[in-house]
Amino acid sequence: MVQKHYALHVLHGYTIPAKEALEFCRLVRRVDPDTLPAIGVVSSDRRPLLAYGALVLEHIIRIGKPTEVVMSGLGVREGLLYELLDDEGRREDGLISSARDLGWLRSRAPRHGDDLLEWTDRLFRSVDLDETAEERRWRHAACHLSDLAWRAHPDYRGEQALDVIAHAAFTGVDHPGRAFMSLAIFYRHMGLLDDEASPRIREIASTRILDRARTLGGAMRVAFLVSAAVPGMLPRAPLVMKRDVLTLKLPSELGDLASDKLRNRLNKLGKLLGKQTAIEAI
Repeated sequence: MVQKHYALHVLHGYTIPAKEALEFCRLVRRVDPDTLPAIGVVSSDRRPLLAYGALVLEHIIRIGKPTEVVMSGLGVREGLLYELLDDEGRREDGLISSARDLGWLRSRAPRHGDDLLEWTDRLFRSVDLDETAEERRWRHAACHLSDLAWRAHPDYRGEQALDVIAHAAFTGVDHPGRAFMSLAIFYRHMGLLDDEASPRIREIASTRILDRARTLGGAMRVAFLVSAAVPGMLPRAPLVMKRDVLTLKLPSELGDLASDKLRNRLNKLGKLLGKQTAIEAI
């Protein structure tokens, strides 16, 4: 990470080509460890063991012939804890569980995250947006994290949310997934055309991830204007395709929400999806 000036200093999920890992192993066992970049992060007691670890990893790569090496921040301790879980606990998705817990700690109304998850599920099905199972997991996690920066000053909510999500101690997610979640919540707070998002985070996000993060951020901007993070509101105001028009359905008692600001946000989302938009009273 240090040698390549990598964008994100989070070990878990860090992925490098096997060839690069092999070359680095050979470097570590050849040179004095004190000459390695950022060796200060390794305790002096462990430095003499680096060459042995590098030799073991080198042999694993040579014998297993993987195409990539993926780093894990977990070890024997976490494995022992996992063994203590019951069957139901082991079946839980680690990413979704962690995102939900963080949402409960920091959000105004944590149950709103479940509403937003179901609301975006319906929206994405309705517009027939191509979404992989992994991208769906990222979106669900982002919904639980969507309001964690609400206490911050409005000018800094996006920046603070991006920093917290990108560096949180999540498992079950790789670095592109972290980029997606953090960028989606950044755009939810700061707007879809804001280019102030960390350029380092954008370095690890593909064009597809950036597009999907903006789409989810745009949907959240509509959702929060309708619900104000109050649980139970979004199920009453679905956003779906109707005769090829992206239509927000508002009950008559919520008709006053149909402001110019809401129409503007809906139109921006429609442009991302290539759709005309409308607000319909029901």
